[in-house]
Amino acid sequence: MTLNFQLDRTIRTPLTEQIQRSITKAIESGVLSPGARLPSWVDLAAQLGVSRGTVRAAYEMLMDAQLVVASRSAGTRVSDRPAILLKETIQPPDTGFMELYKEFTAGPAIFQLGVPAHETVPAKLFSQIRSHAMHSERRGSALYPDPRGEFELRRVIAAYLAIARGIECLPSQIIITNGFAGGLGLALQALDLRGRSAWIEDPCFPFSRKGLELAGLKPIAIPVDSEGLDVEQARKLESDVALALLTPGQQAPLGMTLSLARRLSLLRWATESGGWIIEDDYLSELQLESRAASALASLDRDGRVIHIGSFSKTLSPTIRLGFVVAPPTLAPRLSEIATCLSPAPGPAVQLATAKFIHQGHYLRHLRRAKRLYCTQRDELLKTIANSDVRAEISTAGLAVLLKLPTGSPDLKIAREASIFGMSPGALSPWYSCPERAEAALMLGITTSSNRHLKVSCDRLSELIRRHT
Repeated sequence: MTLNFQLDRTIRTPLTEQIQRSITKAIESGVLSPGARLPSWVDLAAQLGVSRGTVRAAYEMLMDAQLVVASRSAGTRVSDRPAILLKETIQPPDTGFMELYKEFTAGPAIFQLGVPAHETVPAKLFSQIRSHAMHSERRGSALYPDPRGEFELRRVIAAYLAIARGIECLPSQIIITNGFAGGLGLALQALDLRGRSAWIEDPCFPFSRKGLELAGLKPIAIPVDSEGLDVEQARKLESDVALALLTPGQQAPLGMTLSLARRLSLLRWATESGGWIIEDDYLSELQLESRAASALASLDRDGRVIHIGSFSKTLSPTIRLGFVVAPPTLAPRLSEIATCLSPAPGPAVQLATAKFIHQGHYLRHLRRAKRLYCTQRDELLKTIANSDVRAEISTAGLAVLLKLPTGSPDLKIAREASIFGMSPGALSPWYSCPERAEAALMLGITTSSNRHLKVSCDRLSELIRRHT
């Protein structure tokens, strides 16, 4: 048979590869059916005006890919392969999840949530420490690192947690992860609660809620008040609950702290029912009003709390570094899963972070950051108040909350604000129950620099007035 395709000698792709690609395309499109005989490499070379070696090399590439077979008696033929059915491509329905993720992480922009102020992080110092760690890594032996994370980092995290969060644990209980999401995935795999229910706060971080659903759990949204998640109401709503996922230190996104009475009630529930608690240590030590409350895990005496922390809000989300503190009975299971399915990030960033903490830079950085954030919060509140914004103003963690009139399109306002280099967060998507959803804008304190603050607040006020 004759193969009708043209070679382009003006491009950099070798002729051998052009021949191989053309024949591959003919086979995959069905032009060459299984069993069809190809011309000999001598005949095809003459037809295309190339050397025999060029065609022979292309045929050998096709044989390596098991697209053709060759024999002395039958020549070169297309392999017997399942027929490729040409059918219309059906796009799966777009849930909008990735678009929502892009909106949450858009930036850099003023009022962006969830990222530290770049001027507070000693980037040059951390880069030097990290560079030294990378050089040490290259000079060291080519060995597989500990999938649970570098021991030095796990050791300094254990020491830090004892002082800052009141958690007494061993390095063997700590697993280093790819941020909070990596820690949540690791914990949900270890617990294996598919088909069960889980309490979540309402409102709560949308991606945590989605993570529970992907793990096969049914999220049960429990409203929060000034004391945090209402545990007694939760126990009345749903009895077959195996897990509670919450942010007891500073509720995400409203900022209240879970009261002691409710902490003890939640721990009693976990002990009596055999349930588990995943503590998202959202914002960790970044409590602006007073010293941060001790972690919920510090009160756990029965090994029912899995504590998850991260360095995204304090150092940078780009390093993708977090950790899980497992109860002693669950630590071996988490270690197995980390080893086989979800090992820790590369050693260099871990060792750099360990040195940064051990030398005292981390605590000094947190103190500087809190001072700056207090100043920026006060300036933001003052500027917003002077801009005649039509909203109820309050603070929530590291955000200023602008509560809008009921029914206001907070998501639409937030999207329009992005045109002007702003990235406020809309509150309504954080709610599981639409009937409870409140319309509000969350303005990140950490990214509210004074340089463009007044202009940004005035523009935001205009947008709010236009839609409310």
